[in-house]
Amino acid sequence: MSHVYDRQYIDGAWCASEGSEYIEVQAPNTGEPQARVSAGHTDDVARAVQAARRAAEAWGVRPLAERVQALQAWQAALAQRKDALALAIAREVGTPLKISHIVQVDAPLRNISNFIDCAQAFRWSSTLGHSEVVREPFGVVGCITPWNFPLHQIVLKVVPALLAGNTIVLKPSELTPQTTQLVCEALHEAALPDGVFNVVNGLGTVVGAALAASEAVDMLSFTGSTAAGRAVSALAADTVKKVATELGGKSPAVVLPGADLPRAVKATLASCMLNNGQTCSALTRLLVPQAQCDEVQVLLEQELAKLTVGASVDAASRIGPLISRRQQEAVKALVGEAVAQGAQAIGAPAPVPAAGHFVAPQAYWVAPDNPLFRQEVFGPVLSVSTYVDEAEAIRLANDTVYGLAAAVWGEPVAARAVAGRIRAGQVDINGARFNPLAPFGGYKQSGVGREAGPFGLEEFMQTKAIQTNPAEAEVAK
Repeated sequence: MSHVYDRQYIDGAWCASEGSEYIEVQAPNTGEPQARVSAGHTDDVARAVQAARRAAEAWGVRPLAERVQALQAWQAALAQRKDALALAIAREVGTPLKISHIVQVDAPLRNISNFIDCAQAFRWSSTLGHSEVVREPFGVVGCITPWNFPLHQIVLKVVPALLAGNTIVLKPSELTPQTTQLVCEALHEAALPDGVFNVVNGLGTVVGAALAASEAVDMLSFTGSTAAGRAVSALAADTVKKVATELGGKSPAVVLPGADLPRAVKATLASCMLNNGQTCSALTRLLVPQAQCDEVQVLLEQELAKLTVGASVDAASRIGPLISRRQQEAVKALVGEAVAQGAQAIGAPAPVPAAGHFVAPQAYWVAPDNPLFRQEVFGPVLSVSTYVDEAEAIRLANDTVYGLAAAVWGEPVAARAVAGRIRAGQVDINGARFNPLAPFGGYKQSGVGREAGPFGLEEFMQTKAIQTNPAEAEVAK
């Protein structure tokens, strides 16, 4: 039976939406209806923005210690809902339950602490000659977050924005309504001042567009597809507000001669398949020396055979379903196009359940002009290509409109040299683990701006220079 989510969270209270239409949400594991979500209305956005505007001045001048205390209360309320959040995300996104606990819930909760530590260590003012340079909030920040890592993406935007002194209007994904409900319940329990945090559910073309175009929104932070990022940036341009975007990716893993090939192949495939391939920074292009293609074929066949596909709530499943039938059909269509243009399958695809939005994990040998080499799939599909020398490896790695992430495998000095020549916001060498404090963001059409750690906090601040008269300063002494 589908659940109905028909309320918005505005000015510290739950309220009915001004819109009368609903969005039907299907269960990834079965394809059956599991929720109906209010489509939201531009009037809902206007009410939420007005509430955030009224609260902005008082929140912006609150002592940092009080803002930290409010975020710690939210963190504690979220922690009490850890199991419910992990289960909700598994059911709504299709993330295997074990991964949902570790990556979708535990990591974001730790990230709240990371942001608090960054805020407490941050230099909010400094002196430059006879100028005092201060950091101030923008005011009202509109946040538009995607469905693939719903809690994580909310934390990456909302927490640093609030710590910086901004108020928020959040437009979360309409495909993850139970997760959004739990997030809002925890925030309500944390008792932030009315209007500091507001949520409007709905479609990006209505609610997201209204946020982007609003004259009363001072900054917009968006994560999603590159196409949607272009659209909101264009809408926001009329009011010349700051727009931070984290968009698509087609990230390469470059394996140099002499690298630990089994480790590189296994790690690249694991990255590609994380969250069933629904990860913007996933390593989805494996570039290997031409002389090692036979070894790579055998290794990939072995690793692919280990990936069991099944319901996300089943503990035995390594790969769950995609979030929607639309996403499933898009992935299958792109793979079909790639095969028609010469992509060669590696191994046989695993069996998948007949019902639900499942796509078998798979890998293909592709040429650089193949759609799988160029287009973001957002599903469990790896493209594999060969190169003849280091120069060609670097050229192929950079032969994309994206530049979100990359990896290099090889002798450390050589790998570091290649990493320096790849145009991407993050490059991992020899399986280096993810650093939640490092700046995360892209080059080229992967976005503008950075998230996480001190760089992510700074993204939500304006810089002001206050000049003093040196002579008056001397007299004051």
